[in-house]
Amino acid sequence: MATDKKIQFWKRNAKVPGSLQPVYGAQHPPLDPRIHKTFLKEAPKTNALSIKSKKASSFLEFARSTSDAWDIGDDEEEEFLGGPPPNTPPNLNSKVAVATAAQVIHNYSKVREKPEWPQSTERVQANGSVVKSSSAAQLSQPSDGSSFRKPLHKQQSLPLRPVIPLIARISDQNASGAPPMAVREKTRLEKFRQLLASQNTDLEELRRCSWSGIPREFRPITWRLLSGYLPANMERREIVLKRKRDEYFGFIEQYYDSRNEEHHQDTYRQIHIDIPRTNPLIPLFQQAPVQEVFERILFIWAIRHPASGYVQGINDLVTPFFVVFLSEFVEEDVENFDVTVLPQHVQRNIEADSFWCMSKLLDGIQDNYTFAQPGIQTKVKALEELVSRIDEHVHNHFQKYEVEYLQFAFRWMNNLLMRELPLRCTIRLWDTYQAEAEGFSHFHLYICAAFLIKWRKEILEAVDFQGLLLLLQNLPTIHWGNEEVGLLLAEAYRLKYMFADAPSHYRK
Repeated sequence: MATDKKIQFWKRNAKVPGSLQPVYGAQHPPLDPRIHKTFLKEAPKTNALSIKSKKASSFLEFARSTSDAWDIGDDEEEEFLGGPPPNTPPNLNSKVAVATAAQVIHNYSKVREKPEWPQSTERVQANGSVVKSSSAAQLSQPSDGSSFRKPLHKQQSLPLRPVIPLIARISDQNASGAPPMAVREKTRLEKFRQLLASQNTDLEELRRCSWSGIPREFRPITWRLLSGYLPANMERREIVLKRKRDEYFGFIEQYYDSRNEEHHQDTYRQIHIDIPRTNPLIPLFQQAPVQEVFERILFIWAIRHPASGYVQGINDLVTPFFVVFLSEFVEEDVENFDVTVLPQHVQRNIEADSFWCMSKLLDGIQDNYTFAQPGIQTKVKALEELVSRIDEHVHNHFQKYEVEYLQFAFRWMNNLLMRELPLRCTIRLWDTYQAEAEGFSHFHLYICAAFLIKWRKEILEAVDFQGLLLLLQNLPTIHWGNEEVGLLLAEAYRLKYMFADAPSHYRK
């Protein structure tokens, strides 16, 4: 009888408890503010003004009244590039496109011409053939509107910045377009090679070298070592790896079939719902075999940690490990790689290594995911006190418009900024987290403070509750690369140096 009622409940309620609200940020870009502002100037009679005039008196009212602003489809994007086709009735998005195109051309027509960085988005595959990305192919297609598109093509991104496709590239990226290899980089490569080739790896020296970033080819083994999964002694590594991988698949055989049992159904159902939402813009994570791997990893971790179980947000924490360990066997860009071409034993090793390294990470921040998530509550409060000391103007601005830190920083702590940064930036950031003592739990607080102050100007320009929340939940980091992450890390280190050993300085 109870089962029948439960089934009827699920039929009546289409919205599954615990389902995520749409998330916008580095992986889910919002409407370009330049387009939005231009449109408001050109067409003041639209519904956007009536929406903005309704002041959100509370966060709940704001959440109910906010909908997705990013609804420009592919067809409308083509209208933006080539002008609206004939016999098309006027609509909101076409007006936005025309107004924006005119404004962009007007703004930049008087700017002195400067040498541009190469705009090519070609990549070299393992076989040496050069393949253009889909965005480059679309821009190169001839059409009747090519004369109009040519001046606009020069302004696809900010001046002197390379075009980065909307689907964030996972590979290392220097946002300035600087060559990735230099004399200093070659020296670092040799240093890593010597450290990792020694019979007993000096982990302290490895951490010092890793703080400023780990070369791609040495990142998989370095992450295994720094996470504590792999022993420093070279002779023991193969034995430990075999034992831990066999142990993981022993858990699969022992526990995974229990996902259909009544007391595990809710956990498995939530995992099954969340997996397709993990990095939805990256094709790699939409492959069925990859999603099955993530389901097994998360389910086994959840039933082995009953104090917390599975909590939404943990699914994001698997992705950096999976990508890094996959890159060990993939020379081309990982985001479009078909994992089924890899041998079965390689796929199994990647899965087991991802599970154990994620487990090591979560062991240090598990209070973030226990009942009532006290770890996150504590960190958000510490962030508020820290910001009140380092930038009183920003702190007072939040108080003036009744913005609570928990309303935006909860996700920063729960997902370790993975919803705010492209995955390539997260991987670079985690190089330093692995090198820092308590990087994921303690140093992350200073990263969040530096990240918030990075947007000081934009925050102070927002003059209402709704504008502030939309900004903080949609920070424009889609073009970020290693340079921006490096500056963020430097500022966070400065804050840690000033405040970490004097916690009473948090407070006035």
